[in-house]
Amino acid sequence: MRILPLRTASGALLSVAAIGSLLVLVLAPASVHAQWWSSTPADFEECAALAGKASTKDEQTAKLSECNAKFAGRRKPGGGYTYYDFMQNRNFDIAGPNPTPEEQKKIDEAYITYLERERRSTAAAALAAKHQERQQQRKQLQQVSLRSERKVPVPVASPTKQPARTTTASPPRTRSVTGCVKGTFSCDWPRLSEGIKDIKKLFTGPPHKGKKS
Repeated sequence: MRILPLRTASGALLSVAAIGSLLVLVLAPASVHAQWWSSTPADFEECAALAGKASTKDEQTAKLSECNAKFAGRRKPGGGYTYYDFMQNRNFDIAGPNPTPEEQKKIDEAYITYLERERRSTAAAALAAKHQERQQQRKQLQQVSLRSERKVPVPVASPTKQPARTTTASPPRTRSVTGCVKGTFSCDWPRLSEGIKDIKKLFTGPPHKGKKS
């Protein structure tokens, strides 16, 4: 058996090692570098800066969408982060680029309070609108009633159609043949006087004639 010199054997081992290293690099799965960034960005702003370096606009849009999905918070000018909840249309201060479980719990509780407040506000607005509608209808009815009263006056009977007044007037006085007014004492006294004389004659009888001597 031929023994290789020590220098030759060591050189062969180095060559095999080099070839093996190349094979590992070539055959390494692509999943090791699945994300497009070389180092994990700290927050949305850093991720967006990396996405802006993409070669095409479509690629920039796709990478920026990944940044938005990975980081919910945004940097504040004075430090710290803020989280915008579009369901409540308000911002919440958070410590890091994403809300912690405790911070998320507070955001959810605020959303429940927001829904209850919106429900009460909607109910109050509906009640106020209904009350205003009733007031408007009542006002319209009053206006219609006033116009009707002005257009249709109370009917008044015509003077020719008014019933004659019933008065107990004394019968008209007429003049007698003698010229006196009947019904007056001066005109009726002679007649009454004759009547009284006739009554006396009934009780006294005819006057007695004196005896002849």
